[in-house]
Amino acid sequence: MAIILITGAAGTVGTILRTRLAAPGRTLRLLDIAALEAGPGEETVTASVTDLAAMTAACEGADAIIHLGGVAREARWEEILDVNINGGYVAFEAARRAGVPRVVFASSNHAVGFTPRSEFPVADYKFPDPDTYYGVSKVATEGLAAMYYHRYGIHSICVRILSCFPRPLSARMLSTWLSPDDAGRLFEACLTVEDPGFRVVFGASANTRGGWVSLNEARALGYEPRDDAEVYAAEVIAEFGEPDPDDPVFRYLGGEFTLPSADVE
Repeated sequence: MAIILITGAAGTVGTILRTRLAAPGRTLRLLDIAALEAGPGEETVTASVTDLAAMTAACEGADAIIHLGGVAREARWEEILDVNINGGYVAFEAARRAGVPRVVFASSNHAVGFTPRSEFPVADYKFPDPDTYYGVSKVATEGLAAMYYHRYGIHSICVRILSCFPRPLSARMLSTWLSPDDAGRLFEACLTVEDPGFRVVFGASANTRGGWVSLNEARALGYEPRDDAEVYAAEVIAEFGEPDPDDPVFRYLGGEFTLPSADVE
């Protein structure tokens, strides 16, 4: 993979991946509406993922797209529709127009957020159970990924990320954390596996308190998680207390996104 376009490169996951996907002979083309400073082996593009002309130009010569760009929280339907769903269409359509053969899409556990704890570990390719408009946008873009593979032959891998942060930010994340290094390993596997076709995989680390989702399909790509949120358990529990299994955030995979407080006007 000589040139990889990363949309939403200024965000949390984009920032995490920049250093971990850097490699000799590889160029990371970083696209965001926020200004970015290019480091060694990087190029920057200031553009919106909703701008088809700009996205198509940014795709020229790329070997793959990692599509991270979008609203990373619940928001009004109009915003989700414009940035996440239309932005997902633009990413795949730009790839088609520019001849990019592979797209790795940052989906989310919120595509299946209303999966109850009784169904853990959540199976690979679990039928959609979105918990929010945000979750619906991930389902919609997974659908686009499938269509663009079957109709146009663009290899498409949707990564249903759980909680990707430098460290767990809550007691719940002791179960759902995807470490920065494991994120790098997972996305590298998505970029380098031969002829993946259309895939939907979960993204989580090898957490002692995990087992909430299947990692079988991710492992089939060549991903092997090495990190465990348990190394942070003492400090996380000191800050937030022991996880309470009766807390509503543990009722479904989507956690707080399934609560009435997630509603937006």
